Amino acid sequence: MTRSVLPGLAIATAVLIAGLLLAFTIGRYPVSLAELGNVLLAKLSGHRPDVPTAVESVILQVRGPRVLAAALVGAALAVAGTAFQGLFRNPLVSPDILGASSGAALGAVIGIFLSLGVLAIQAFAFLGGLLAVGAVYAIGSAVRSRDPILVLVLTGVVVGALLGAGVGLVKYLADPYNQLPAMTFWLLGSLSAANVSDLLPLFGPVAIGTAVLIALRWRMNVMSLPEEEARALGVATGPLRIAIVAAATLTTSASVATAGIIGWVGLVVPHLARSLVGPDFARLLPTAAILGGGYLLVIDTLARTAAQVEIPLGILTAVVGTPFFIWLLASMQRTWS
Repeated sequence: MTRSVLPGLAIATAVLIAGLLLAFTIGRYPVSLAELGNVLLAKLSGHRPDVPTAVESVILQVRGPRVLAAALVGAALAVAGTAFQGLFRNPLVSPDILGASSGAALGAVIGIFLSLGVLAIQAFAFLGGLLAVGAVYAIGSAVRSRDPILVLVLTGVVVGALLGAGVGLVKYLADPYNQLPAMTFWLLGSLSAANVSDLLPLFGPVAIGTAVLIALRWRMNVMSLPEEEARALGVATGPLRIAIVAAATLTTSASVATAGIIGWVGLVVPHLARSLVGPDFARLLPTAAILGGGYLLVIDTLARTAAQVEIPLGILTAVVGTPFFIWLLASMQRTWS
């Protein structure tokens, strides 16, 4: 790793550490840094922490699972957004470009409509995201075109619109007193219900998808070139595109299944990471993961402390992401690399 990359990685790491400290210490029940350190050190050493039982419960049982879930979801969405932006060679692409979020949303609202349990709803959302992207890729592959990337994007837009109509239909048929509020709350995105049982189903897909993308980092650099040039360099673009899409979809679907639809993270964070370490995916993917985790930790802390009631994450990320998107459009005249 070159010296010029270290400052950018240090900034991303500082954002993550700051996000972790804020998330653990700020809330309805304030926790000091000394109490946090005491509990964590006692947990690692196997001793009993020298703090009140209420403080230990807040750190380990209330905030701990939510903090870990926020870091994982933020990292997953940032890595997926980075991969899709490089694959489609478009700085305005986000993880839901192929319908993963729409498919997960439809699966979740169907689970709520059927009055299923939390784990079943998450499973429906996860499978819905995977099936949606699978359908998009199958349709796109069946269409013969000189520009398969454009066909995939257009197919994703069409299928996403159809799935969105399906979500609207289920909401229309839902019980307006119980099911509809639950659907609306889930679609806006939240980590308020995150617990220990959510961490393993979230960590597994996110870790696998991220590991695959990092393993393909050098080939992803080549995929950022035009299709003909990538093939001329000996890269099998078809199978590689499937692997990248599958890995990014896996992380996106797991995140949406756990936290609902949280937009803008996969659009904003990759650009911030790219400005810190450059376009090389060997550096960009780890930096985006670290920065994404810290970014969503800060947003989630703000969501649960800024008002008397918790603000949905999707609203806050849109408030931050919209001005960034406007700035991005204004700067599109400059070369994106």
